[in-house]
Amino acid sequence: MHQLTPTVSLESLGVWLSLAGFGIYHGLNPAMGWLFALARGLQQETTRAIWLALIPIALGHAASIALAAGAVVALHEVLSLDVLEWVTAGLLIGFGVYKLVNWYRHPRWVGMRVKWHELAGWSFLMATAHGAGLMAAPALLGVMTVEHSSHMHHASSSNVWLGVGLHTLAMLLTMAVIAWVVYWKLGLKVLRQGWVNFDLIWSVALIAVGGIALVAAA
Repeated sequence: MHQLTPTVSLESLGVWLSLAGFGIYHGLNPAMGWLFALARGLQQETTRAIWLALIPIALGHAASIALAAGAVVALHEVLSLDVLEWVTAGLLIGFGVYKLVNWYRHPRWVGMRVKWHELAGWSFLMATAHGAGLMAAPALLGVMTVEHSSHMHHASSSNVWLGVGLHTLAMLLTMAVIAWVVYWKLGLKVLRQGWVNFDLIWSVALIAVGGIALVAAA
C-alpha cells in the first residue's frame, strides 16, 4: 500500500503539470490573444488596456476548453476511458493534419474596437478553431484516468473542471508576462524584425500531442 501511493501521486502531479504546460504553450501563441491585447495597449498608450483585454480573452479561451471538458465528461458516460483515449488521439492527429494543410486559413475579426463580450467571443472562436480544447483533451482524460485508477470515480468530473481553471490561469499569466515585456522592453520593432509562423508550429504540436496520446492509449 505504501509503495503504490507515491506512484499515483507522481502520475497525478504529471497530469496537472501537463495541463499547466498546455496553458503556458497556449499563452505563448499570439493567435490566442496576447498580441491582440498588446495592440490595444499600444493603441491606447496604456497598460491598463492590456489587462482589461486579457480578462475577456482568458474567459473566452476557458469557455472553449470547458466545451472540450464537457464533451469528455459526457462521452465518459457512454464510452470507456480506453476508447476515449483512442478517439482523442485520432481526432488530434486528424485535425493537426488538416491545420497543417490549411495553415494559412484562420478566423478573422472586425477590428480593434470591440466590446468585452465581443473580445471574449473572438477568443472562444480562435481557441475552438485552432483546436485548443482538443489539444488539452488528453490531459483532461489523464485527470479522469488517474482518479479512475485510484477508485475515486466521484472526484474525476470535478477535477476536470479544476484542470480547466488551472490551464486558464497558466495561460493568463503567460500572456500577461509576454504582453508586459513586449510593451515596455521590446515594442512593435520585435514583431517587425522577426516573426515565427506559429500556425505551422501549432499544427505540428497538435500532431505531436496526438501521437503521444496514441502511444499512451496503446
